[in-house]
Amino acid sequence: MNETRELNIYLPANYSEDLTKKYPVIYLLDGSLDEDFIHISGIVQFGSFSWINMIPESIVVGIGNVDRKRDFTYPSQNELDQKEFPTSGKSEVFINFLKEELQPFIDSKFRTTQTKTIIGQSLGGLLATEILFKEPALFDNYIIVSPSLWWDDERLLDQIPTTFDSHKSIYIAGGKEGEVMERTAKELYDLLKKNNGSNTKLFYEFLEDKTHGDALHMAVYHAFEKIFEKEKE
Repeated sequence: MNETRELNIYLPANYSEDLTKKYPVIYLLDGSLDEDFIHISGIVQFGSFSWINMIPESIVVGIGNVDRKRDFTYPSQNELDQKEFPTSGKSEVFINFLKEELQPFIDSKFRTTQTKTIIGQSLGGLLATEILFKEPALFDNYIIVSPSLWWDDERLLDQIPTTFDSHKSIYIAGGKEGEVMERTAKELYDLLKKNNGSNTKLFYEFLEDKTHGDALHMAVYHAFEKIFEKEKE
């Protein structure tokens, strides 16, 4: 991307003790220290306590933002989108960064398994949806919260998602965020359900007591409960 990117890394408490153990990786969009890295890492820490056992011990990679409006959006044909987001439309470059640079870098620096999760909210949810539709193999678990699917007159929902054979878990959630946000999140779920295979676990949740500003924390907690439920048993 020809720029400096800041990563925030959370490692499990026992990472330096058992040098043979490998860990799944959770990639967090909007992962700056003043964004979502600290509170999401807190859920991971809490959920992986042995007496909680909600989620396996995991590495969290918080990806700090440079220009999220640029990185999380594909080119829009909507003139208002173009006017209000003048730097937008470079998600393809960012997705290639994730695929060709970031994931190999993390795998080379840390003891990782092949299991990868992405968390995206708002424009980050739009990007996570685009990755799921176009490059589904990049992640095993998709946590998509309050996705900005209004972008480009909702055209992403008109696309047919790329098929995949691998096992995946997909969690979609949103709060009371207005007709467009609520409708499009449910339409995304319905679209994926229509194309759902036996190798996919698909979840949808409407958090009626949450808004666009505070849905993420509760949604991620619930997502971990659902996605990793079988591993607890």
